[in-house]
Amino acid sequence: MKQEFSTKWVSSKQPRRQRKYRHNAPLHVRSRFLNAHLSKGLREKYKTRSLRVRTGDEVEIMRGSFAGKKAKITSVDVKRTRVVLEGITRGKKDGSKVNVFFDPSNLTIFTVNSDDRKRFAMSEEKTKEKK
Repeated sequence: MKQEFSTKWVSSKQPRRQRKYRHNAPLHVRSRFLNAHLSKGLREKYKTRSLRVRTGDEVEIMRGSFAGKKAKITSVDVKRTRVVLEGITRGKKDGSKVNVFFDPSNLTIFTVNSDDRKRFAMSEEKTKEKK
């Protein structure tokens, strides 16, 4: 099996090929894996189903032992495709606290960080294309 990333790859039913695609993807492609669903109110407002998560967005956790909790995103790791949330920690046996990492697919965005104007310019262009 080749180790290089192929831009021609479309899809496969085989989980090993899907894992290989995600593992070997370059950073500009990995950033596409950082999308999370929008809440129903934001879906109607932005006319899109999902957005890329950014630091400062408020999200609700949909899966796992922390399901139902709402928190603000403190950091996004593009290389490892994971997100750290404010105040969501797990205790270790020695009593110290450790951040819990989340996959963006297990989160729903409730409040969008509106500091970056380009973020909304891109979403407005997409809505114009859909019309």
